[in-house]
Amino acid sequence: MTTLKIRELKAKRTKLGVDARAIMQAATDAGRAMTAEEDKTFDTMMDERDQLDATIARAERLLDDDRSTLDNEPDDNGRPGGDGKARMEAWNAYLRNGRAGLSDTHARALNAGNDPEGGFLVAPEQFVTQLLANIDDMMPLRGLATVQRLTQAESLGVPTRDSDLDDADWTSEIGTGSQDDGLKFGKRELRPHPLAKRVKVSRTLLRKSTMGPEQIVRERMAYRHGTAQENGFMTGDGNQKPLGLFTPGNADIGGITTARDLDVPTNGTGFVHDATDGYAADALIDAKYMLKAQYHRRARWLFHRLVLAEVRKIKDANGQYIWKPGLGDQSDTILEIPYILSEFAPSTMADGDYFGMLGDFSFYWIVDALQFEVQRLVELYAEANQVGFIGRAEVDGMPVLEEPFVRLQSNDTVA
Repeated sequence: MTTLKIRELKAKRTKLGVDARAIMQAATDAGRAMTAEEDKTFDTMMDERDQLDATIARAERLLDDDRSTLDNEPDDNGRPGGDGKARMEAWNAYLRNGRAGLSDTHARALNAGNDPEGGFLVAPEQFVTQLLANIDDMMPLRGLATVQRLTQAESLGVPTRDSDLDDADWTSEIGTGSQDDGLKFGKRELRPHPLAKRVKVSRTLLRKSTMGPEQIVRERMAYRHGTAQENGFMTGDGNQKPLGLFTPGNADIGGITTARDLDVPTNGTGFVHDATDGYAADALIDAKYMLKAQYHRRARWLFHRLVLAEVRKIKDANGQYIWKPGLGDQSDTILEIPYILSEFAPSTMADGDYFGMLGDFSFYWIVDALQFEVQRLVELYAEANQVGFIGRAEVDGMPVLEEPFVRLQSNDTVA
């Protein structure tokens, strides 16, 4: 897709936002709620706008890939092709026919250790990079979180300041102030946990597919690893998996404690919008300012798409919608703060449910082990004319500080 086409898509995205805003504003100016027909038209426009966002992001990534060139010179170890063509050809040959399909040149390009029987090969760098890119696409949190990669150690220790000094003392010219032993340090430990998924692929498909077998394996592995990690980052209990944002923390496991929870008036299925039972808009304003101003620049709201559909309809006491569409390249905002969506964020709003969050997600840390491995199962599925692949990774994640987060909780105030 050309740069001109991408600009056209962005222009269409902007127009949809302006048109949707006009429908909403017309209802507001008339002192009424949107009619059912207006509501349907508004939602249709915004759904199309969200789809355009995804299309534009994919198109820009493909354009960047087209502009890059592969390095076909031998690497420092004399392997042919470096990151480029020779190693991908060797990888394709291996996926199609196993070791029997590798020439001596292919083996030198791929083999990373003495493994005559297990079938382990280190994936070419291009393959691994594309796999991570696919996971990132499905996991918006990775793009905002702090991601660390372990190279030698088994775990990552994050130093913390558990308590601070009191304010300095006003004193005389030669005074030194009172002694203060309040400054204490601790540590958060992140230890990558194993994550694996097995995929079976027809040998006929591997041999005949026009899309390339490495793409088949990559997409399946990306989907299975991506959804498992996203789910863990949202609701994991920290037991041999990440500690999720929506899991209440404590002194033992760390994370975000209930002290950072904020009640929002709901009626079991949606938000409350009247003076008697409280305005949901007021609660979200409280959430914004429960977060220190220093965090606002990088803060994002986090919702499931079904919850966002309700958030978009929230009005303040003056009848003004708190959701605002972005113009041009600007993001849509809620109370001037952008938002992200995750399919694995909570989607229900029953009394006591967590349904959303506001935070600076750079304080959610993700730790990956150094290497992603693919194992080829040569004989296990031979009778079914299939080849198995196992993808393995090691990942951990947790909020390393609770202050940058405010978690939203439903409070059913309607009898």
